[in-house]
Amino acid sequence: MKLTTRALERLAKHSPASDVWDTDLAGFHLRPGKRGLTFRLYYRTKTGQRRLLTLGRYGPLTAAQARTRATEALAIVAQGGDPRAVLEEAKAEAVHQQQQTLRAYLAGPYAAYQRRKKRGKATIQSIENHFAEWLDEPMGSLTQADVERWQASKEAELPPPAFTTLTRAYGALGTLLTHAAERKVIPANPLTGVKLQKPATSEEEMAEQASKRRYLEGHEVAALFAALDAYQEEKREQRRQSRAHGKAYLPDLDSVAFVDHVKPWVLTMYYTGFRPGDLFGLRWEHVNLTFRTIRKVIEKTAHHRGEPMTFPLSTAAVDVLKAWHQQQGEPANGLVFPSPKTGKRMSGTAMQKPWARIRQLASLPGGLLLYTLRHNFASQLVMAGTDLLAVARLMAHSDIQTTIQHYAHLRPDHTRDAVEAFAQQTFRQDMEKPDASDEESESLGLVR
Repeated sequence: MKLTTRALERLAKHSPASDVWDTDLAGFHLRPGKRGLTFRLYYRTKTGQRRLLTLGRYGPLTAAQARTRATEALAIVAQGGDPRAVLEEAKAEAVHQQQQTLRAYLAGPYAAYQRRKKRGKATIQSIENHFAEWLDEPMGSLTQADVERWQASKEAELPPPAFTTLTRAYGALGTLLTHAAERKVIPANPLTGVKLQKPATSEEEMAEQASKRRYLEGHEVAALFAALDAYQEEKREQRRQSRAHGKAYLPDLDSVAFVDHVKPWVLTMYYTGFRPGDLFGLRWEHVNLTFRTIRKVIEKTAHHRGEPMTFPLSTAAVDVLKAWHQQQGEPANGLVFPSPKTGKRMSGTAMQKPWARIRQLASLPGGLLLYTLRHNFASQLVMAGTDLLAVARLMAHSDIQTTIQHYAHLRPDHTRDAVEAFAQQTFRQDMEKPDASDEESESLGLVR
C-alpha cells in the first residue's frame, strides 16, 4: 500500500505481521517490531551492493517526513553516493558539534582542569551563570555580535551588574576558549581581540572609585588604632558581664593581650599590606619571627607563579605576631588565624562584621573597605619615596605596571623639581647676560 498518514494510523492500531512495502517509492517500506513501526529503505550502491538504511520510528517521524528522507537518500544514490555513509558522517558531525558546545566542554575537559585550582568551581559556576544562553552553542561559532548583544542584555538588567563583574566573567570565558583552542577542540579562540565596551563613567562613579583605592589620613590612622583598643575593651566588658551573671566558666579576657583574632589580624594586614586571602591562609610555618620574615606562596598568583615569596616584617608587625604566637601557646605549625569556631580556615567574609564594628567605633566612612589597609600600605611607602620596584615586590604584584598604574601618582614630584631646576638655571643665565648698552660701551673701551 501507499504509506500515507491515514494508512499508518490503521497499521499502528493493528500491527502487521510482516513488512509493508510502499507502492510508489521503490525500496521504501515499514517493518513492525516490539518497539513499534520503523521506516526503512533498501537501495543499491553504484557497485550493485544491496544496502539497508533505517530512516526512523513512526511516531517521532511522520509518514511524510519518512518519505522525504527516503527520497533524499535515493537522490544521493542516483548521484553515485551512499546515503548510509552520508548519514553516518552527519551523525559523527553532530556528535563532534555536541562535544564543541560550551556546556560539554565545561562539564568535561575544562571541569577537570579547573578542579586543580583554588577557585576552579567558582569559575565554572560563573561561566554557567553569566553565559547560560550560550551553553548549547558550539564554542567556535561565537562572534563579536554575540558579545555585544550579551553585554547589552546584561546592562539592561535591574540592577545592572558592575562593569568589573562583566569583565571578570568575560575574561573567564576567554580563558576557557583559549584552553579549548590550545587542545585543538576548536580551531582558534573566536573572541580573540574582542573586548567589552566600557560604559561612560559618571561623576558619582568616579568619586566612588577614588574612595575605594585610597590611603588613610593621619587622623584616620589614629582613629583606627583607638578603635581597635575600644573593640577590645568592649569585648572585655561583655565577658565581665557574662562571668558575673552565671558564666564564670568562660575565660577571663582581662589577662590576655588580645580578646580574639580581630586586632592582631587587622594590625598584621596594616603592617604587611597582605591581601585578606593570604592572611586567612597564613600558617606559622610561613612565619620566621627570628629572621623577621614571612615566606609563602601568594594565593592570587599561585596558579602561574607557584614558588614562595619572602616578605620582610617591620618591628611593629613582629611584636604583634610574637604576642599572638605566645597567646596561642607558641604553636610550631597550623593556621596563624584559625576560625575560633572550627579551628579551620576562616571564610572569605569572616572579617566583614568585625571590620564594620571597628569602622563604626573609629567614625570612619561607612564605605571604607577593609582592603583600604592594603592600599594604605602601598601608598604610604610610595609617598615616603620607596622605589616602585620595591613596592611592587612588597605588594606581590606580578607586574610592576599594576603598581605604576595605581600608585605612581603619589610619588614625591621629582619631575617637578627637575623642570624647576632647569627654569632656575635658565633664569640665572639670562640675568648674567650683559645687555646691548654694555656690549656697545665695552666695544668703545668704556667698560672693563
